Amino acid sequence: MKMMQTQTLQPAKPLPSLSFCIIMDLIGYASFSIPLIGEFSDVIWAPLSGFIFLQTFGGRFGRIGSVLNFLEEALPFTDVIPSFTISYFLKKHFFKG
Repeated sequence: MKMMQTQTLQPAKPLPSLSFCIIMDLIGYASFSIPLIGEFSDVIWAPLSGFIFLQTFGGRFGRIGSVLNFLEEALPFTDVIPSFTISYFLKKHFFKG
């Protein structure tokens, strides 16, 4: 006898506030602005930022974005890219629902 699996659809995560996204980008930029310590602090901030991104945006968008966010924070001299804020506008205007 073949059993049917039921799939439950999870509701889409609500869009985070723009102010939250700007604050997250400022935290990432702050680690870059501290001379000599900045790039070393990315060892801690990059995975944390990727995890926060995944929890914030969720779904496929969050999974792909968290990897890109992790890479952006981990690679040298890329901390100035406001990945949370860019993702906010992408999610709001192009990836609705």
